[in-house]
Amino acid sequence: MPPLHGLRVLDLTRVLAGPYCAMMLGDMGAEVLKIEEPTHGDDTRAWAPHREGWSTFFLGLNRSKKSVALDLKSVAGATALRRLIPTADVLIENFRPGSLAKLGFSYEAVSEWNPRLVYCSVTGYGQVGSKKDLPGYDAVIQAESGLMDVTGHPEGPPTRVGVAITDYLAGLYAMNGILLALRDRDRTGRGQHVDIALMDAMTSALALPAGIYFHTGEAPGREGNQHHTLTPYETIEVADGLVVVAAGNERLWKQLCTAIGADDLERRPDYATNTDRMAHRRQLIAELTPRLARYTRDALIELLRAHNVPCAQVRTIGEALEDPQLRERGMVLDIPHRDLGAMRSLGNPIRLSRTPAVIHRAPPVLGEHNEEILKALGADGDDTQAARQPVGATTRGVDR
Repeated sequence: MPPLHGLRVLDLTRVLAGPYCAMMLGDMGAEVLKIEEPTHGDDTRAWAPHREGWSTFFLGLNRSKKSVALDLKSVAGATALRRLIPTADVLIENFRPGSLAKLGFSYEAVSEWNPRLVYCSVTGYGQVGSKKDLPGYDAVIQAESGLMDVTGHPEGPPTRVGVAITDYLAGLYAMNGILLALRDRDRTGRGQHVDIALMDAMTSALALPAGIYFHTGEAPGREGNQHHTLTPYETIEVADGLVVVAAGNERLWKQLCTAIGADDLERRPDYATNTDRMAHRRQLIAELTPRLARYTRDALIELLRAHNVPCAQVRTIGEALEDPQLRERGMVLDIPHRDLGAMRSLGNPIRLSRTPAVIHRAPPVLGEHNEEILKALGADGDDTQAARQPVGATTRGVDR
């Protein structure tokens, strides 16, 4: 049985950070109820590209959940959520600070109804501070946090990372915070408010450039595919593409030289230590590159791995996802889906030997579980329809 079996999570989040956190909890056995606005649901349901009417973005972040469509601005919808809260262990929300409070669901109010509830807020800048009311999106946080300043080539402009890294980090920190609060609840019997900010999450991952700045007063700047403090630790062009070579210590440097027959480089005083190599990095790479360029990617990787030197070809996303290693680790799997048949999905990277993740629930149709969940609270058919009906509307179906 997965480790979070028996816990109920109310997921009031949209788009990425919160849904990612809730999905991870669902993979680990929690019953996750995705509370969605009833006219269109999570914004990402409409985001391209689509497959047979399903947003691929939504599919990637909302497995292991049930969908309950509630209009929280209506009496019936708010009442339904009010009845759900005492049944829950965790509530996750990513409304702008104060917005959920205006609907009557602040942490202070909710904790009165359910003192054991762990209430997690995920926002751009957190619940306190002069910027708390500003909207937070990944691109904005990548820019403001300084991440873009250390991403890209020295001669080029600051560059955004190719995935919404601030959201994924915030989602993981939210999951950690929730689990810590649940552990504390085991001892004290009380829940608490977990406050996660995208800005905080991204800043925490900048420990290396922050350390350089704090202790030298200088910002490290952009290094492209090179490393701030190690060399050779970068991409190098070979006969048919790019290879990453990561000689991260003195032993690996010596093994690299042995592998490619570069004993003369190993003996050079300019390259004796990593500090020496960093001082002469441009010269070193200029000498090393033509020695590696005579190899193909596959030949060089086979040679370096035979000498235990960390290396890899620079792959496309498609090449990476077809790697048998991912299937062998359960990181690419098939989930049955009512419309799509076998839906390929990424697995859960947390591997537990005795109570592993169980991934079998495909992303839900909007409002798919209204009757199941609300009838368990004592609602009749009219109540379940009223709860999902937007103010002023007369009808609303359950499908997308």
